[in-house]
Amino acid sequence: QVQLVESGGGLVQPGGSLRLSCAASGSIFSINRMGWYRQAPGKERELVARITSSRTNYADSVKGRFTISTDNAKNTWYLQMNNLNPEDTAVYYCNAHIQPLGTATYIYWGQGTQVTVSS
Repeated sequence: QVQLVESGGGLVQPGGSLRLSCAASGSIFSINRMGWYRQAPGKERELVARITSSRTNYADSVKGRFTISTDNAKNTWYLQMNNLNPEDTAVYYCNAHIQPLGTATYIYWGQGTQVTVSS
């Protein structure tokens, strides 16, 4: 059974930094289109960053401040968040297109991790 486990959220002051991690575990054949989404109270879930084998995409609101990266050997991807501001406060979710051994590809989601930016 494939699972995504997130870590790294917390409370940070404006201007601070956090790094989120998402580790995929289970019987995995391949992982593609790894990404991070966020959902603030009263708002819809939105794409923050996504990485594929050929490109990286960022929401306009985080360009130049957030960086998505991967460690394929560990089936893990990261979101480095710098110069955080209160508008970045949200629950952050990782996701990926994962093909478990012997089955088709499905979209998996992490459980979410809270990021709060406040003084």
